[in-house]
Amino acid sequence: MKEKGITYLFPAKIREILEKTGFNLEELYEIRLRVNAPMIVIYGGKEYFVAKDGRLTKNMQNVCMIEAEDLRETMEYVSNYSMYAFEEEIRKGFITIQGGHRVGIAGKTVLDGDKIKSLKYISYINLRLSHQIKGCATPILPYIMKKNNVCHTLIISPPMCGKTTLLRDLIRQVSDGNRYLEGKTVGVVDERSEIAGSYQGIPQNDLGIRTDILDCCPKAEGMMMLIRSMSPEVVAVDELGDYEDIHAIESVIHCGCKLFATVHGSSIDDMKRKPLMQRLMQEKVFERYIILQNKDRAGQVKAIFDERGTCLYDQNRKKGILC
Repeated sequence: MKEKGITYLFPAKIREILEKTGFNLEELYEIRLRVNAPMIVIYGGKEYFVAKDGRLTKNMQNVCMIEAEDLRETMEYVSNYSMYAFEEEIRKGFITIQGGHRVGIAGKTVLDGDKIKSLKYISYINLRLSHQIKGCATPILPYIMKKNNVCHTLIISPPMCGKTTLLRDLIRQVSDGNRYLEGKTVGVVDERSEIAGSYQGIPQNDLGIRTDILDCCPKAEGMMMLIRSMSPEVVAVDELGDYEDIHAIESVIHCGCKLFATVHGSSIDDMKRKPLMQRLMQEKVFERYIILQNKDRAGQVKAIFDERGTCLYDQNRKKGILC
């Protein structure tokens, strides 16, 4: 494994195995450690076990098994031996590390009333590598333009299909400016530190020169905070999830801001079946829907629709505007 900045997070047993794999880091998305289970990686969009000699395999023979001590040692390295310094992040179930990579954790929850206070006996770790692919949003730019401005745009994607990577580059190109429009002020609410990958308040990913970021902030609150304090022309959020988000979206739009957002799903019909999205679709809040798939590679655009449901692009037919 080429990047020492990742292998140092693991105990010697795991580190030595990872360094034998010869990973292309652009193809590596996750490293999962579970107590008393084999180490698993998501590589090239597929799941593999990791053998003790560094091979990626689909069978369980001679694989690297994870023990409780491996997880304890990994958490010590991730937190730089200062778990207490990451109490707030641990309570939320993840720690963002240098490079913008996210370490997701699970174990026994410690409750304070009906709220999660912390986690202990951490027995499951998922290292998700942050990937910035500059230029990946370029093909969709002409489709999200209307009257010399960007459209309210929703990126719809199944898990692990590159929606955050696409959103990240879309933010950067709108912030810096591109061949279609001058740069705009963008406000990003990065609830899980996945878009900017901020580490100690500094974004590890390039989101453009006119972008302001609220890190680890709930989306609904963050959108209103940005509007009041930073006067963005565009507001961007990842993974719409509850009705508070929807109410905040309405406020953003009424304030005259454009909105970029993502949501889990696989099609327009899928969105119509989600109670959370039905009202937004009926009121034609979003002017563009970008549908992603993972047929050949993550981040592949399957189709683009406008607010009326008109197909603007269909990857299967290899056609563009008004296919």
